[in-house]
Amino acid sequence: MTPATMPSMDPAIFGADLRDQFLAFLDEHRAAMDGSLEGLSESEARASLVPSRTTLLGLVKHAAFVERVWFDEAITCRSRQEIGIPATPDESFILAESDTIASVRADYRKACEDSRRAVAGLGLDDIVRGNRRGPLPLRWVLLHMLRELAQHCGHADILREQVLAAR
Repeated sequence: MTPATMPSMDPAIFGADLRDQFLAFLDEHRAAMDGSLEGLSESEARASLVPSRTTLLGLVKHAAFVERVWFDEAITCRSRQEIGIPATPDESFILAESDTIASVRADYRKACEDSRRAVAGLGLDDIVRGNRRGPLPLRWVLLHMLRELAQHCGHADILREQVLAAR
């Protein structure tokens, strides 16, 4: 991603309202997460380089889970079972045989689009009620998602660097 393609570096965002700034940064991190799989083979995306379940493909699958937790479960109050996602974050890293770069990326992109639609009519001070922590303002959810994706984008950068170095 270059400064020209980074939503947060668009001069129009500098003076935009806080909600638009949050969403620009969030979309930037979403694009970085999605792009972490670009140009990799299926085996590279599944490479297990750390003791945990964390792989590049698993990180993107987990990111889709997180989108659904915060922008479906928290907003609609539907259960994880109703949404069709794992019960725990750890389980969201587990890869099925059928998971491919294409299928996981497509699912992640759909989750992000669904998230954008879910917050389209909400303001920063609107309260979401479906999270186990209790009622939370959308502002907190957006900040939490920025933190979550920034952390996982960092993990993806390091894993990708290791994978590419092994070529």
